[in-house]
Amino acid sequence: MGRIIIGVDPHKLSATIEVVDHQERKLGHGRFTTDKAGFAAMRKYAKTWPRRVWAVEGANGVGRPLAQRLLEAGEDVVDVPAKLAARARLLDTGHGRKTDAHDAHSVAVAAVRAKDLRVLAVDPELEVLRMLVERREALTRRRVQTVDRLQALLAELLPGQAKKDITTGQAKRMLASVRPRDMAGKTRRRIAAEELAELIAVEVKMKKATAELKTIVASRGPNLTDIHGVGPVVAARVLADVGDVARFADRNRFASWTGTAPLDASSGEQNRHRLSRAGNRRVNHMIHIAAVSQLRTATDGQAYYRRKRAEGKKPLEALRCLKRRISDAIFRQLVTDAAAARPESVDAGPGGHRGATQESSAAGSHPHTGTSDQPLPGPAPTTLRPAASTRKTHLKATG
Repeated sequence: MGRIIIGVDPHKLSATIEVVDHQERKLGHGRFTTDKAGFAAMRKYAKTWPRRVWAVEGANGVGRPLAQRLLEAGEDVVDVPAKLAARARLLDTGHGRKTDAHDAHSVAVAAVRAKDLRVLAVDPELEVLRMLVERREALTRRRVQTVDRLQALLAELLPGQAKKDITTGQAKRMLASVRPRDMAGKTRRRIAAEELAELIAVEVKMKKATAELKTIVASRGPNLTDIHGVGPVVAARVLADVGDVARFADRNRFASWTGTAPLDASSGEQNRHRLSRAGNRRVNHMIHIAAVSQLRTATDGQAYYRRKRAEGKKPLEALRCLKRRISDAIFRQLVTDAAAARPESVDAGPGGHRGATQESSAAGSHPHTGTSDQPLPGPAPTTLRPAASTRKTHLKATG
């Protein structure tokens, strides 16, 4: 008997499953809570089929916690992109109705029909990298909010002396220079001092998180930071979301996934492309940071941008060209680092995943995103470098 596919539609508090064989015949289904009792009941129910593979929708998005638990329990798990499951649901009977049961069925059918779905594997270091990246991004947002509150208070305490980009040292000196005598002023100064203390604490945590990221980036992508504008934080986000770079067939597929491949908007005799809003927006933002950094100093990227402007492109169009160029450079460096880390052919990819594919995304979106994989004219032939060198009970399953 062939392998059995268990399609999973995951949610925070529950998971709906459907069991099908290689001919898409339904063998069972159920809905379970995601607490300890529900997870144990779901695995016990699945033991009816020894040769089973769990197909989890969005195994790097909302389905990641459940997928990781299954991996830790020794189960075989594949990632089914949400868009792939949506296509299966659209082509199925039932007028494309979206319910948990229909979603689980679509995931199972998509897993049966799809080729080379990404097989997940336990990779503790990659999971740690993702957690640290998300932690630092949360701290960055918290710092911005704290600075905004502190600046508002200082503007009231010292009218006309507010600074746009204030440091903790400047804030300390500004607070030391004011001694209000009224009750409102004293309260305002006390709150400002508390905000300053919180800002100092957040910056200490950010430095610690950055140091940890540097250590992991040095081991997983040692040369990625050679690209000008790609620091440890940018590199960490790229590595965390990409996972196994081998799942991208070429730089065009990678650019489509990062949202830096332009979309064809030609009509009649007019040949033009427009900005893509698809792809992984977090990685796209990291590439944008790298592009802006290159524009601020004398780099190959700055020279490339100026050439595009001289050719008649508008500033945003030239910037999009530069972002695509950086995307190509990042892809090449990831491939190079992966090859160096894996001199011989093994089952596991550079991101710790077996069975590289172009069918799923480490960020939960499909690498095929977009309607055009065409590269921009004249991509960079070499890597860019700096010019200077719960619920307590589980629900019943039916079979």
